[in-house]
Amino acid sequence: MTERRQPFRRTAVAAGFKQGTGTDASGRPHLSQNQYKVMKKIVLTRAAFLASFLFISFLLAAQNNPVINATVSGRVIDNRTGKKLVGATVAIKGTTNGAPTNQNGQFGLITGQKLPFTVLVSHLGYKTKEVLVSEEFVEIKLEESSEVLSEVVITSRRRQESAQEVPIPISVIKGPLVEDAGAFNVNRMKELVPTVQLYSSNPRNTTLNIRGLGSTFGLTNDGIDPGVGFYVDGVYFARPAATTLDFIDIEQIEVLRGPQGTLFGKNTTAGAFNITTRAPSFQSGGTFEVSYGNYGYIQARSALTGPLGKNLAGRISFSGTHRNGLLYNVRTEKYVNTLNNLGFRGQLLFTPTDQIRITLAGDVSDQKPDGFAQVVAGVAPTKRPAYRQFNQIIADLGYQLPSQNPFDRLIDHDTPWRSGNQLGGVSLNVDAKVGPGTLTSTSAWRYWNWDPSNDRDFTGLPVLSRSAATSRHQQWTQEVRYAGNLSSRLSGVVGVFLIGQDLKTDPVHTEESGATQWRFSQSSTSALWKTPGLFDGYGIRTTSRLQSFGAAVFSQVDWAITSRLHLLPGLRYNYDQKKVDFNRQTYGGLQTTDPALIALKNAVYTNQAFAADVDESNLSGQLTLSYKAAKRFNAFATYSNSYKPVGVNLGGLPTANGRVMTELARIKPEYVTHYEVGVKTSPTPQSTLNVVFHTTDIRDYQTQVQTAEVGVNRGYLANAERVRVVGVEVDGNLRVHNFLTLYGAVAYTDGKYISFKNAPVPLEETGGESAFKDISGGALPGISKWVGSLGGEISGYGKFLNEEGRFFLAIDNYYRSSFSSSPSPSAYLNIDGYALVNARLGFRASNGVSLLFWGRNLLDKDYFEQLLPAAGNAGHYAGVLGDPRTYGVTLRYSF
Repeated sequence: MTERRQPFRRTAVAAGFKQGTGTDASGRPHLSQNQYKVMKKIVLTRAAFLASFLFISFLLAAQNNPVINATVSGRVIDNRTGKKLVGATVAIKGTTNGAPTNQNGQFGLITGQKLPFTVLVSHLGYKTKEVLVSEEFVEIKLEESSEVLSEVVITSRRRQESAQEVPIPISVIKGPLVEDAGAFNVNRMKELVPTVQLYSSNPRNTTLNIRGLGSTFGLTNDGIDPGVGFYVDGVYFARPAATTLDFIDIEQIEVLRGPQGTLFGKNTTAGAFNITTRAPSFQSGGTFEVSYGNYGYIQARSALTGPLGKNLAGRISFSGTHRNGLLYNVRTEKYVNTLNNLGFRGQLLFTPTDQIRITLAGDVSDQKPDGFAQVVAGVAPTKRPAYRQFNQIIADLGYQLPSQNPFDRLIDHDTPWRSGNQLGGVSLNVDAKVGPGTLTSTSAWRYWNWDPSNDRDFTGLPVLSRSAATSRHQQWTQEVRYAGNLSSRLSGVVGVFLIGQDLKTDPVHTEESGATQWRFSQSSTSALWKTPGLFDGYGIRTTSRLQSFGAAVFSQVDWAITSRLHLLPGLRYNYDQKKVDFNRQTYGGLQTTDPALIALKNAVYTNQAFAADVDESNLSGQLTLSYKAAKRFNAFATYSNSYKPVGVNLGGLPTANGRVMTELARIKPEYVTHYEVGVKTSPTPQSTLNVVFHTTDIRDYQTQVQTAEVGVNRGYLANAERVRVVGVEVDGNLRVHNFLTLYGAVAYTDGKYISFKNAPVPLEETGGESAFKDISGGALPGISKWVGSLGGEISGYGKFLNEEGRFFLAIDNYYRSSFSSSPSPSAYLNIDGYALVNARLGFRASNGVSLLFWGRNLLDKDYFEQLLPAAGNAGHYAGVLGDPRTYGVTLRYSF
């Protein structure tokens, strides 16, 4: 360890830090632990600045003797009829540079290469064609084909390539399907990708997982990092709340399964969402769309793009969604859980030379729903005495729930629900053609503002009269990477990544008891519990701040040993540091000096204060072997290990015999070992069939667990010694002539705690002999053993309002089996399996008017998305309800 730190100690002296009290055997000065951490951050930051300096130098070199404003333009037509093909994709092979054809079948490319070069041209219903372009204008003729599936092109490995050729399990959802299927956020999109799970009781408390792994299940603790990377146009979004926002002007969504830390800047131990928005174009175009549905649903979307100058193009996009509430509050006589979302995105594309593309983007999204309220879904008997059971408590208080059936969708909450969720940011992306590859710099700053109000007792009683964890978050990221072909047999990507985050209360987090808290907290038959005003207005105010810094160097190489056999090694070095200051103070309630009454108040809330400064560095990597046995058969095997960074508890710590368990402030990093074997096949030109087997073993699994303490009502983080997830995934596509497309996917996943010997007891065991138990062998929460989706579309050419297009009918089915909704397996917090049917019918035109009628959950299935116990573990638990049947119409105009 001393040897590893020597370089930082030399730097410290050079930087002018005071030397320690002594020297080592080599005469080098000692540094304190804090000085060492500071110097480590300085060195890593300097390395990033050096990379940025080299990047700028490359840019300057790239501008020598440029071909100013070199463009290639042309048109794409039907080989037989000469009809202009609208919406065809034309892309320079091996790059991310491409453009669609406009209403006249024309396209334009700002070239990143000297002529001649090859372009890939694809269009639905036509054979994909490679064309060697040697002139600045080209006419491309495509042959209609009812015998070939459209090729799916991805960019996750920093170049354009077919998804079937990439040795990564990946699901791709195109923008038009996202729009037509009404999958305007991740929660809806998961029905198209069975391996994705999203659970959200409000935007802050959102879990995004792939194969059941990634983030803690249930309520969120801000002190750990998500294991699923969420990227939009190369920018990492650190806050889970971003996954609840509406998509804005989406081109494509790529869901990569398994660790991807050697491809992306932020480490991703479970997978990544790689989202691409539609880019600015030098050809004018636009889309306007409006949807109407039941429950007062209105959604409007629009996008405009075009040239702003010789080298400058822009694009502006908007999305707005409103829907009335789906729950009825009988106390306030109003519907709650509305949708009220607005989103804007603007982009500027500057091409000073044919070698450089600079994109400046900014976005802001604002959610202000009257929600996310939950209904009481059931009551579990606990091991507490009879007078402490939920039904007895509410009977003593003369209270009844508004309904015993959660799907009556009735509540009577006395605390208003509010979920103000604002996110936004600015990014600058520079792509420069340097040698045989592309040098990319992505700089970004983002913010998140959270303004909530919750009724955490889920009843009309004044138990927890206030729960509001207002927060402010800022992040900055810098990524510099180079990707390209290093030789005829060697290609790859290498990059550096920095991230800084600052999350703080705004100004405080507040939890406050009401007049009936005494009855829910009563732990003895003492009459002192009934002391008037003892708990009324008694609460806690928490001030906390989490500052984190992360740095990484990552690389992956693709070595073509032969034309069929490829070896893909990858390495990643990570450094993470987190500092937390936590201070929680009690206030209010009856002011007394009586030690017995003070003890009762301390049984509900206590003062807590702690600080933690943790850091961790690690080396991880992967090795993939890919073998293309035949043109239509690609097999691969991958071994990888990865780390999820060190964590800190930021929601309060549990107590034991009156002592705050400060040893739980630091959460150990996860160590992930992952294997997978897969085949990607095209049995016929009209079909694909892919199979993947995977197994993931995690040591020191970071999990969020519940406690009966009201003062830790959002749970706390703990390390399970070991968990394992094993599964098999199958997906396929089939095209029948030119009118029928079928697609489906099924996943079997088995997730278990291999060893978790000191887990909190589940809800029904609250009040037993011990507050902890061994749950080794129990099921991980949020994982259905079986999940599947199946869909298809029938379509045919036609005209509508004198516009050419296709009439279509599409049906999607989604099924998942039962799953646990409790970190510690429970006999009560389990969700039954369910199936959903969605459909759409209409006319689709690449340009002009499109009209479709749609319905979701057509069979009006009642189902839960999540179950969670109320604060204090009195026995009742709440449910997040899935949407009932919805239907409507969408009108879209594109040009």
